[in-house]
Amino acid sequence: MSPISRHSVGFAPRLAAFYAAMFVMSGILLPFFPVWLKAKGLDAQMIGVVLAAPILARVFAVPAAAHAADRRDALRGSILLASAACIGGFLLVGLANGAASILIAYAVASIAYTPLMPLADAYALKGLAARSRAYGPVRLWGSAAFVVGSFAAGLATDLIPARQLIWLIVAAGALTAAAALALEPVHAQPSAEEPAEPRALLRNAAFIAVMVAASLIQASHAVYYGFSALQWHGIGLDGTAIAALWALGVIAEIVLFALQSRLPPFLTPQALLIAGPLGGAVRWVAMAANPPVAALPFLQLLHAASFGATHLGMIGFVAMHASRGQGATAQGYLAVALGTTMAAATAISGVLFGAFGSRAYAAMALAAVAGGIAAYVAHRMARR
Repeated sequence: MSPISRHSVGFAPRLAAFYAAMFVMSGILLPFFPVWLKAKGLDAQMIGVVLAAPILARVFAVPAAAHAADRRDALRGSILLASAACIGGFLLVGLANGAASILIAYAVASIAYTPLMPLADAYALKGLAARSRAYGPVRLWGSAAFVVGSFAAGLATDLIPARQLIWLIVAAGALTAAAALALEPVHAQPSAEEPAEPRALLRNAAFIAVMVAASLIQASHAVYYGFSALQWHGIGLDGTAIAALWALGVIAEIVLFALQSRLPPFLTPQALLIAGPLGGAVRWVAMAANPPVAALPFLQLLHAASFGATHLGMIGFVAMHASRGQGATAQGYLAVALGTTMAAATAISGVLFGAFGSRAYAAMALAAVAGGIAAYVAHRMARR
């Protein structure tokens, strides 16, 4: 029996548990951290400044952490270190008082938190590939846990003071660290090939095209993420209906992830990257037209294409084309590109939605189309 097969019992379930714990934390942090900031007395302008900390941290922390993990062949160790630092960072946030102290503490926490996802994806791709397992059926547990975390934190806001919400994030961070402890080490397979220099990725035109494509397609969700609830509330939908529509989109994404290993052979990573923006363009054009309520569930199902297919496509492309010793570095560069593009799109979407309402989705359709063109360019380059 090979070393991998001897020790691989439980690899996928342990990885799924880690994704679930990490996304529970995200499901609490993203919607409810601003609620905690407001309860601590920060005004809207300062909340915006604090929330920008992860964007800046991502630019510096993610490439450094990813490159160190590749250089030392220590993905599991890097994940453990980032998870443990995450607990300490958010403890500092919880104990901080005053806008300046909270900003500094959250910047420290973000340095630990932002590398977790690209490190986890690099670890998953390496370990699952060695075991001939698909990525999607494991990653779907993260998407499901995000919904659970958001709903649980929403219920908690009715039971505890808003100033105590930070301790839910700390607890989720501890759960993430505990799940990280259960992960198995993964190491690069022996090879005569010299590890590539990290910056070589940035000279790879196909990789750059994939970064542009994935960033534009995922950033085309900015109006949806930021303003769909406001739009739907404005047409008379209550909170339960809005939550159900959001959950339906996540369920569609989960189904695609679950079926990844059964997708037909022609749905290569490049094909998925082209299918994503096609679904996104249809979705956003329809949303710009103020569709009837009866059409919204069908449009939400397109989340499987606009987000799910794009995510699987970019992950698969990196798995196929990153050189030895570049897996985490490639994920780090992708994370920086995705984060900064989404931040810019979110800022622009606020201006567009304020000026044009639901017609702002038309700009998102254009972003999706532009991402599709970049994906086609990447496809042609990869074929050559």
